[in-house]
This record gives sequence, structure tokens and C-alpha cells, in this order.
Amino acid sequence: MSTTILAIESSCDETSASVCCDGKILSNYIANQKVHEQYGGVVPELASRAHMQNIVPVVDVALKQAGISIDNIDAFAFTQSPGLIGSLLVGSQFAKSLAFARAKPLIAVHHMQAHVLANLIPDEKPSFPFLCLTVSGGHTQIVVANSSFDLKVIGETLDDAAGEAFDKSAKLLGLPYPGGPLIDKYAKDGNPSRFTFAEPQIPGLDFSFSGLKTSILYFLQKEVKNNENFVAENLADLCASIQERIITILLKKLKKAALQTGITQLCIAGGVSANSSLRKAFAEMCEQNNWKSFIPPFEYCTDNAAMIAITAYYKFLHGDSTPLSVSASARASWE
Repeated sequence: MSTTILAIESSCDETSASVCCDGKILSNYIANQKVHEQYGGVVPELASRAHMQNIVPVVDVALKQAGISIDNIDAFAFTQSPGLIGSLLVGSQFAKSLAFARAKPLIAVHHMQAHVLANLIPDEKPSFPFLCLTVSGGHTQIVVANSSFDLKVIGETLDDAAGEAFDKSAKLLGLPYPGGPLIDKYAKDGNPSRFTFAEPQIPGLDFSFSGLKTSILYFLQKEVKNNENFVAENLADLCASIQERIITILLKKLKKAALQTGITQLCIAGGVSANSSLRKAFAEMCEQNNWKSFIPPFEYCTDNAAMIAITAYYKFLHGDSTPLSVSASARASWE
């Protein structure tokens, strides 16, 4: 007997819906919100309003693309945490209403757990246990996945996330929001060894990016004082050098985790895992150490409902369901 799940993701500024049948993603539709670009970042109130406008048509498109009637949905899933509370509430209330109206199971999913399990969507997937470096705008973690329901964080950022380091560095360079993808773009034409930035000396497997951001700020202030056109004249090299340092910090910790745990199946996930240089460096590191590398397709790296759907599918198989009284939470733990 097949299991078909409709999942909704609304943690930040993408409204997404996905249909999953027996672990296969049949649709993954995403509506992006352009309204935030003029403000240099996501405006929570505007995000929640846009989710309310988008959610019905997005779910409708996802069902049509999958060729599935809502009558054939066996369970409804949604992102419970973490995220912007107004955005989360739109998705959670919609999914709860569908589950209640159709008397079907409800499955709450943690956003960061879903990023890790996005690696289980492709046909070529890691076997358990595997290590996952999860890098996004709000989180940077190293996770041991012993099974789909046994995930343990063994390293995380002590302050800012890698995605924040990319975006805030881009802002210092005068690049528009979202700046992370633009750093990746300009870095392709730059020399990553041209400029050297501080590498935090954090013990264990934890990360810190606040010191790096400060060193970039002071460096740019000093250089611009001497040459007001410094950034424009050296943009590609600056982007390449900043990106190189962030990637080095990330992969050094991941390599350390692999050596400590002895796990040879390695994955990356999260929005920053769409960065082309990180993907390349990660694959090269794994090849040099005879480790197996797994990288989700781009569409499953940024926020999307397919990762919510695949996580809900495995939770469903494990017998997990969520009471209708569940509430969305901006910062709930997933361990």
C-alpha cells in the first residue's frame, strides 16, 4: 500500500509545497518573495503576508504537477520550527486545517532535520551512519545521522552562521541582498589567495564567524580610507578570498569530524551548499580521503517542501504523528 504525503514549507520567505509518494518526490513547487530585496533582508511582516497570498495557489500547483488529488493524500506535513514565527504560523495552520478537515495524520517537521534528510531524496543516497555539514543563513552544524530518526549535532556555530558571513560580507562590499550567491558569482573570476582573512581558532567541532566578519570590516575600512575605489577595483579577488576562507573553516571542521568518528559517508545540505566552490571543494576533499560524497541537487539545498516531505515520509514509516494542538515555534530544538 502506497503512502502519499503533501508537505508545506513556510519558515522564511519561500512558500513551497511538495507531494511525496513512497519516498519519491512527485512535485516541489516554490514561490519566491521578491519584495524583500529593496530592504536588504527579509521583513517578517511582509513575509507572512506573502505566504498567506501564496499558500493556496502553491499547494494547488504542487498537487496538479504531481497528478494527485487531495483525496489521495495520506498525511499532511509542515515545517514547525525554526523560522520566522509569522511565516511558520501560515504553513502550520494551513496544514493543520487540511489534516483536520480530511481526518488524516499530521506530521510536524524540524527545518534543520529536513535539510539533513534532503540527501535521501536522490536515487543515489548515503547509507547510515553518515555525516552532514548543514550550512544555511541561520545555522551551521555538523550532524551524525545514525538513522532517519536518530540525528545528533556534534558541532555548531557559537555565534553567526556561514550564510550570515556570506551575506554580511556581501553587504560590506556593497552588493545587494541576497549577497551570498553574488559572492559565489564574482569569485569565479577572482584570486582566492589575493587577500588573507582571520581564521577563528575554536576548539572541538564548533564554528565561529563573528571574528571573520570583524576582520573583513576592518580590512575594508583601512583599504577604502587609502583608496575609495578599492572595493570596485578588487571585487572579484575580494569575493574569492572571503569565500575561500569561509569554505576552509567549514571543511576543516568537517574533516576533523570524519576523522574523529570514522564515518566515511559525507554530505552537505542547506542553502549555502548551493555554493559552487563549496560543492567543488567538498567533493575534492572526499575524493582525496577516499570518502563517499553526497550533494543534493540545487533545488533541494535552499528552503523547499520536498525536504519536508521526505522527512515526513520517514517519520510516517516510523509511526510518528503530531497532535492538532501542536504549535509552530521560532526556535524549538530537534534533538
